[in-house]
Amino acid sequence: MSRVVVTGRIPEAALEKLRAEHEVDAWAGPESISREELLRRVAGADAVVSLLTERIDAELLDAAGPQLKVVANVAVGYDNVNVPACTERGVVATNTPGVLIDATADIALSLILMATRRLGEGERLIRSGEAWKWGMFFLLGSSLKGKTLGVVGMGGIGQATARRAKAFGMEIVYQSRSEIDPAVASELGARRVDLDELLAVSDVVSLHCPYGPATHHLIGAEQLAAMKDSAYLVNTARGPIVDEAALAAALRDGIIAGAGLDVYEQEPTVHPGLLDLDNVVLLPHLGSATVETRTAMAMLAADNALAVLSGNQPPAPIG
Repeated sequence: MSRVVVTGRIPEAALEKLRAEHEVDAWAGPESISREELLRRVAGADAVVSLLTERIDAELLDAAGPQLKVVANVAVGYDNVNVPACTERGVVATNTPGVLIDATADIALSLILMATRRLGEGERLIRSGEAWKWGMFFLLGSSLKGKTLGVVGMGGIGQATARRAKAFGMEIVYQSRSEIDPAVASELGARRVDLDELLAVSDVVSLHCPYGPATHHLIGAEQLAAMKDSAYLVNTARGPIVDEAALAAALRDGIIAGAGLDVYEQEPTVHPGLLDLDNVVLLPHLGSATVETRTAMAMLAADNALAVLSGNQPPAPIG
């Protein structure tokens, strides 16, 4: 029987699956585990099931010891995991792709609708108790039909977002490292362009690319200035893909019309320049936040850990 350390709260079904075969040490505190406590608990672990709030680096891997076989990250993104450090130590790193596609695409479309139709502003107005009256020019937003959605990163989530946007009558352009399946491109009427063209022609830019050195501040002051002044930016990928200070300035100065964010550079901290702006919708990282999706993520992470501990190939290895 191996020892499995779970770094945060996950659905009980996944814990039961792990406990059926191994000893499980699961952090159950209401707050995130402290770094000191995490390093203490992983000592002697054969598997670590990690949340994206925990940094899995060389220090942690060495604290665990040479018997560690697998780090199973309960997320599709793995910027919290030092994959080369895992590889150097013979530790298999895994993630949970696929299971959160629809939930995250739903949030992306929600942000598009909230930003373009000024729904956040309207909801705040009602809650404020201020007097209001319907009028022809009251809280006018922008429609989606006939507009262009630019998808940056046309993987599963990007394609699912594009499919939803097409149902609203939007045209689709995308920027990605490679061409998508021709059948999917035909279904969506999607045209591949470079980033410069995408920024210039899109009425909404939605970010779905992975985060890494190549995409750090992919969207900064220069890129925001290249967008239409009537355009909107949506980010459900990773916060540091966007330069938040530049975005706050662009929103304040009318360089773009609005934005919708579910992720942040220094999460959970939000750049203070964004907090007082009405033309940005701010959500607390809800992309995968459905009961069904979070359970599926945890179950896939458990399957990844169990496979490696049994000497088998995991369903979702990184790389």
